[in-house]
Amino acid sequence: MNYHLLFGKQNMKINLPDEINVQVIDKYPMELIDDVDHAILHAFNNPIGSDTLQNCVAGKKRVCILICDITRPVPNGTILPPLINELEKSGIAKDDITILVATGLHRPNEGEELRELIGNDEIFETIRIENHFARDKEAHEDLGVTSGGIPIGIDKRFMQADLKIVTGLVEPHFMAGYSGGRKVVAPGIAYQDTILSFHTAHVLEHKNSDNCILEGNPLHQAQLEIIDRIGDILAVNVVIDDQRRIGKITFGAIEPSHLEAVAFMKKYAEVTVEKRFSTIVTSAGGYPLDKTYYQTVKGMVGPLGILEPGGTLIIASECSEGMGSIEFVDAQREFCQKGIEPYLTTLLGRNKARIDEWQTEMLLKPLKKGSVELFTKLLSESDCALTGVTHVSNLEEAIISSVKKHGSKEIALIPEGPYVIPRYPG
Repeated sequence: MNYHLLFGKQNMKINLPDEINVQVIDKYPMELIDDVDHAILHAFNNPIGSDTLQNCVAGKKRVCILICDITRPVPNGTILPPLINELEKSGIAKDDITILVATGLHRPNEGEELRELIGNDEIFETIRIENHFARDKEAHEDLGVTSGGIPIGIDKRFMQADLKIVTGLVEPHFMAGYSGGRKVVAPGIAYQDTILSFHTAHVLEHKNSDNCILEGNPLHQAQLEIIDRIGDILAVNVVIDDQRRIGKITFGAIEPSHLEAVAFMKKYAEVTVEKRFSTIVTSAGGYPLDKTYYQTVKGMVGPLGILEPGGTLIIASECSEGMGSIEFVDAQREFCQKGIEPYLTTLLGRNKARIDEWQTEMLLKPLKKGSVELFTKLLSESDCALTGVTHVSNLEEAIISSVKKHGSKEIALIPEGPYVIPRYPG
């Protein structure tokens, strides 16, 4: 039988023997919006927890619009044109609009990559577009600390705007519960000390710092405190299906508009599965998420609820840009030298994380439950040695081998990877 996984910019085909019983786990079929342009304008005029966009713009001069960086498949080319058009119709000059790429601690998006991210040539060529740089302390405004002692530093360009607007994609997130909304602000445009302080092992080892959990999630709670400290923020949130078509658009105050998008997404992304599997085959979500091994870790964490203890999780990721940051490579090297428990003990001894080591920490979760095998074509041999997992050169052979090893011909296949979270109710 033939199956597929998201891999790079194209699907990867997999051919498996008929005797292997494959349970494909996809999102539930999503209601889609027929007329997206109309839906966006309808959202602007029917806000959640705020006034209409037109009324919010009244009396304002400087506008800052946050967008996610290249690691998120946000349909900016669909969202930004009507948003900017409405701002201009309400009297905002193009020169007074700044689009700020919420990179967090990721690298900046520039040149043709930035054009691709914006998704509209006219906007790319006529609107000021800048990247956030988390390491530049002077570029951030100090807003004190959260109740948990996290220092709050936020990009001055956002803070100095009269009208603050966030755009984002709502999808499962393996630390913050769901992406979008408040997450575009923190870590998106936060100072590095803010980011490092809420990515400590003390936060991420909490049982509620997990996919699809907001209530009692310490990372989510810190993010809410931060946006509350900033003041009024508007948000445009979108939900997409497995073909990246839009199913939901919300607009309004940042928290309630985000929660409405989350409620919609939960119906489709959280999928009930009636058994656990000793072999799971998944992806890192395809392009742009699977550009690095750093982002690939998300696909390893998502299906842990249906992995039998001691089972094998096989993940396919293109890794077209290699491992990720230098700091992540350093964290991986330290982990590979120390092993799981000594490395985790080291992390728990820190009150402030080191850049990108949190992704290595999340990698420990699947490794503590079973074994992980990685299929990729573009990591070097030296990089593969630092992944902390087993590298396989043939995906189909790896699946057949795992089936033989565990003595079970039933496997789970998750084409969308981290965008689908299977739940075992038992």
